[in-house]
Amino acid sequence: MWIIFAFASALFAGLTSILAKCGIKNTDSNVATAIRTIVVLIFSWIMVFIVGAQSAITEVEFKTWVFLILSGLATGASWLCYFKALQLGDINKVVPIDKSSTVLTIVLAFLFLHEEMNVLKIVSVILIGIGTYLMIQKKETKEQQGVQNKSWFWYACLSAVFASLTSILGKIGIAGLNSNLGTAIRTGVVLIMAWVVVFVTGKQHEIRKIARKEMVLICLSGLATGASWLCYYRALQDGLASVVVPIDKLSILVTIVFSYLVFHEKLSRKALIGLLLILVGTLCMIL
Repeated sequence: MWIIFAFASALFAGLTSILAKCGIKNTDSNVATAIRTIVVLIFSWIMVFIVGAQSAITEVEFKTWVFLILSGLATGASWLCYFKALQLGDINKVVPIDKSSTVLTIVLAFLFLHEEMNVLKIVSVILIGIGTYLMIQKKETKEQQGVQNKSWFWYACLSAVFASLTSILGKIGIAGLNSNLGTAIRTGVVLIMAWVVVFVTGKQHEIRKIARKEMVLICLSGLATGASWLCYYRALQDGLASVVVPIDKLSILVTIVFSYLVFHEKLSRKALIGLLLILVGTLCMIL
């Protein structure tokens, strides 16, 4: 059953990237992240009350609180970097880098969660790594080269690092805890962090300038994120982090298909080969 939740997480995560890209054309990425986190938080707590897990919050151990908070902080940092990268760069280049967090997660799962590292997993890591490299290597014109166009790369890399930490800390934090409740708690941490960043950067006044269409898209991306998180942490609670994470990263397929249909972003032959390597590596990981 946890595999089904992992695939559902990938579907909703793919939709999140597209909706978020549409919703931050003219809106500051930090402001958009803070707003969509409100939607995720509301959605998460609705699910907590639907499954009747709210009473368990008084039974949460101190260690669990610590790891949930750390996971929330890592998630907040990953989000802020990811959506900044999306705002600055090509979605077909940003998403593969973000999804490369799979490699780091597998290594961390081996080191800290003592999950098995066999030959097939090593081969999978190599394929995913090569595939990611091929997908982000694209010849740029002189007009495209510049500080702003290069900065998206570093934001995307930071997003991947924090996403890996999120998975490991989240896996530890939801051990013995209802996954819906764990998701709701950590979302609260993300919300606080996101709004602190908005006020520190003085962007709070831009909320009134957001166009209605972009606000709707930002909220829809929040709903997609909430659904993805609930499925992801449900899968993570029962399954291996080194397997759940690669499945979740299959959201790259959904993202690329929609980026072609919505933004008309096309893959080069090299990028297509890279995507196939990522898919093969992920399938090997599942096996």
